[in-house]
Amino acid sequence: MADRRDSAHTAGSRAGLDKQPHEVAAMFDGVARRYDLTNTVLSGGRDAAWRRATREALGARPGDLVLDVAAGTAVSTVELAAGGVRAVACDFSQGMLLAGAGRPVPKVAGDAMALPFADASVDGLVVSFGLRNVADPDVALREFARVVRPGGRLVICEFSSPTWKPFRTVYTEYLMRALPRIARALSSNPDAYVYLAESIRAWPDQPALAARIQAAGWTDVAWRNLTGGVVALHRAVRP
Repeated sequence: MADRRDSAHTAGSRAGLDKQPHEVAAMFDGVARRYDLTNTVLSGGRDAAWRRATREALGARPGDLVLDVAAGTAVSTVELAAGGVRAVACDFSQGMLLAGAGRPVPKVAGDAMALPFADASVDGLVVSFGLRNVADPDVALREFARVVRPGGRLVICEFSSPTWKPFRTVYTEYLMRALPRIARALSSNPDAYVYLAESIRAWPDQPALAARIQAAGWTDVAWRNLTGGVVALHRAVRP
């Protein structure tokens, strides 16, 4: 009942681009119930392939402990746990974690800027479509470096800038017009997807994000474009 009450209370909420943590958490509480379905439709069914590519980029081995930050309903955590990897879902939206309660992975409530994990306690860290929603991504990137052991890997899967200019124009039009319209038919909080479109447009492109990752203390920073740069996988190593 708590999850349904939270969703009803926050159904019309959306965060601003200043990304106040309580506003972002409330917004995701409000979309939790149909979040996975909405994402699959809006991505044209590419979300499963993006999750698989993220797991492969991390390259975790059986027995490794991997932290999935901004894990939402933990569908990404289940993918990371394939092959004997110990994957833990972490998110600051309790509504999202409750929506994924049936998924068989450990879950913990936590803020990306102040993770409830000890120094150098995990072998790898993944954040998929979540760094963009953090109030201060640079603080979060430094926090990720704190909890990952030396030699461990970071993988960030995030919306990015399409590499082909004509497609980039079409994509921007899709974000601002079609995406909110589709969300109105699917989501319990379509206003949240207006924020989604705005936050994607405001997010740094691939080289700019790579520079910020390096500035936070990571090494061997590289990226790979997925779906023509609609999504990019950034990888880095904890020195």
